[in-house]
Amino acid sequence: MLNYGIVIAAVCLLGALLHYERSRKPARVLPVKTILSCLFILTALVQPHPLPRYHYFILLGLIFCLGGDVFLALQHEKAFLLGLISFLLGHVFYVVGFFQTASHPGWALVGAAGCLVLGGVIYRWLYPHLNEMKIPVLLYIIVISAMVAGACGVMGTRQLALTGRTLVFAGALSFYLSDIFVARDRFLKNQFVNRLAGLPLYYLGQFLLAFSIGFVTT
Repeated sequence: MLNYGIVIAAVCLLGALLHYERSRKPARVLPVKTILSCLFILTALVQPHPLPRYHYFILLGLIFCLGGDVFLALQHEKAFLLGLISFLLGHVFYVVGFFQTASHPGWALVGAAGCLVLGGVIYRWLYPHLNEMKIPVLLYIIVISAMVAGACGVMGTRQLALTGRTLVFAGALSFYLSDIFVARDRFLKNQFVNRLAGLPLYYLGQFLLAFSIGFVTT
């Protein structure tokens, strides 16, 4: 019952966040975004955690992503860099959580190969617009690609529950796709359409990962 309440509250807050983003009201974006991000941490906390180490690493990742959300909402150059670093650390915890849970390196290698190609295309697309952010963005692409590769490894681990594996893979992929819109908004074209697509994908990914904590085993 609590899970349903969290989902309903999250959908309402996401609608409000998109409204304030479209209306260009940053003073209202920050509190709404912060509360919404706190909900995916609450989600992780209230789930049963049959795999304590997995729970620990995913929770840490979610906490750092909350920090990233706050920094990005501040809309300053230094805040963007701090947000990037915070998300980078969050992804590192996701990577550790996925790889210490997965037991199918073949799926992870396939995921890594796919992300290597896609990440290279994205970096080449962004490169002329990155200026002093070239190295931070490259590191970020590498780490988030490792996260998706780890999620692929989890997906291929049949000892885990199918529901949990699917939540992990779909969550990581949604997160990856959302970052493409963040990059487009920050480095190419600042348009509401980036947030209209990116924010639902981002929060979908985070909530799926938070819910996966309780569903990774049968």
